[in-house]
Amino acid sequence: MDQNEQRPKRNGDVRPENSGKSTQTVKHVKLDLERPKLTKEGNADQGRKRPRSRKRSFDSSKKDRGATLKIIPLGGLDAIGKNMTVFECKGDMVLDDAGLMFPDDNHPGVDLILPDYTYVLQHADKLRGIVITHGHEDHTGSLPYLIKDLDRQVPIYGTKMTLGLIEGKFKEHRIKNAKLVEIKPGDKVNLGCITAEFFAVNHSIPGAVGVFFRSPAGNVLHTGDFKLDQTPIDGVHTDFGALARFAEEGVDLMMSDSTNATNPNFTPSEAEVGKELQRIIAQAKGRVIIASFASHIHRLQQICDAAVANGRKVVVTGRSMVQNTDIARKLGYLKISDQDIIDAYDLKGIPPEQVVIMCTGSQGEPLSALARIAAGEHKTIDMEAGDTVIISATPVPGNEKAVTKVVNSLAKIGADVYDKSRARVHVSGHASAEELKIMLTIVQPKAFMPVHGEATHLRAHARLAEAVGVPAENVFICENGESLELSTKGVKHGEFVQSGIVLVDGLSVGDTSEQVLEERTALSAQGFAAIAAAVSGRKKAVAGNVQVEMHGITGGDDGYLVQECEKCVQNALTRALSKGASGKELKKAARDALLSLLWERTKTRPMTVVNLLDI
Repeated sequence: MDQNEQRPKRNGDVRPENSGKSTQTVKHVKLDLERPKLTKEGNADQGRKRPRSRKRSFDSSKKDRGATLKIIPLGGLDAIGKNMTVFECKGDMVLDDAGLMFPDDNHPGVDLILPDYTYVLQHADKLRGIVITHGHEDHTGSLPYLIKDLDRQVPIYGTKMTLGLIEGKFKEHRIKNAKLVEIKPGDKVNLGCITAEFFAVNHSIPGAVGVFFRSPAGNVLHTGDFKLDQTPIDGVHTDFGALARFAEEGVDLMMSDSTNATNPNFTPSEAEVGKELQRIIAQAKGRVIIASFASHIHRLQQICDAAVANGRKVVVTGRSMVQNTDIARKLGYLKISDQDIIDAYDLKGIPPEQVVIMCTGSQGEPLSALARIAAGEHKTIDMEAGDTVIISATPVPGNEKAVTKVVNSLAKIGADVYDKSRARVHVSGHASAEELKIMLTIVQPKAFMPVHGEATHLRAHARLAEAVGVPAENVFICENGESLELSTKGVKHGEFVQSGIVLVDGLSVGDTSEQVLEERTALSAQGFAAIAAAVSGRKKAVAGNVQVEMHGITGGDDGYLVQECEKCVQNALTRALSKGASGKELKKAARDALLSLLWERTKTRPMTVVNLLDI
């Protein structure tokens, strides 16, 4: 099917004919989406010689010619985060991952962003199980909310490390009696007519796996998050043998991690970071404070190894860092002796040059351990001039300003700060372009769908697939909610289902609307004004004086500006009353008068509330 062929419409989807643009309207947020295109003709590599396309038949005597496997991505195709995919065949449904995403500046006051999993709830009776590829938040974070909404026990399959992190998450949410089923690479699980076989991949966390799904309609391979690190910290390589077996059996559709598809060459080994940490810690004079992702267990292991090798004790601080460290040590994935790790409350009396502090805050989170240390607000840790700080992570897009703010605070204290730009203190856990091509070459999929990325990443990965021989007509760049249908006839675009995002705001899940976000944005950018007045419709007059209050408005504390605003609003109300205006019209007249004057004086349009008392 041609990449630009018209797709079926989902309910509520308004889509002009022959347009690549759609407007998704869901119960929480309206999303304007544009379908990425490879090129006008669908060929990603015009102008240069390409390998011969592999035109192989999807038909096989082993397949049920009447069966169709639906693959429905509900998240992960518009951003790095909230990964969730549904597989559905013959009345059986399997969910692959259930992640979340952290908010950016466009979501003020929002704590978390979940994929809209309404489709899963609507077909919950078909759900045979949930398979989780690894323990990172963008693959597990929405599980507690989903399990509560399902209100029934569904088996959750994952490796020991993955389930350990999920179990800790469930305890926080007070979820009891969840059915957690441990699997190992090589295990097969029957989920109705769908079978899931797990294989090892190398990533930045122990226990990461990919999944090979077999169904009566065909086979799908999902790589999960991976890289081809040949010197892995835990000795676990991406399993080329399993991939070759799957290729021999036949992979009808491959779904693969697109995070680093725009990065040329290979992703450096995690071992390179360990060497750099050893060097920096060895030459540091005072304390060494290292901020990293709390779920990056391989990085935490290297920090511990470097600290112990240099005769330093390790202190762990930050709620998620403490929790994940405890879980990883308990399960045997983080190896450090009890005598080499100490509590933050026991720091007093230990010379600074004998300590390494492992903490949260690599993304500049205002309440993180590193941010509190930089602000002098940490209960037990004080920063001193000459201390060394290592930011062992890359800022997630949108967090750059927050990270810079923390780094500047540290610099003012006199800390020696290292980040990725100064030394190799971070490498990605995701495969770059050459590794992605190797994966595609080994698996030899008949069709390909890039996942886990923004539009730029998906397009880049699609080009790589075409470059190694996947036919252009079998490369599918999809949107969240857009299904693919696999059968003996091949792969084609299917129907759209409800998708979008659900906002977690404090204790509220899904109740924060687009209007609320717009109001919060207006408050932060323009300020707030309130008008209070008593009016008499019978006398057609304003009773007493109008009062105006302003907050967060330039000049709002200027008595002359306030008086001018009050007089302006009073005159507007008087004119409107003389014309017999209704209550709604009076409020509009007061608001318009105030906003017009403030725009003239301050070039701001604050959120304005009008309270009129009719006497």
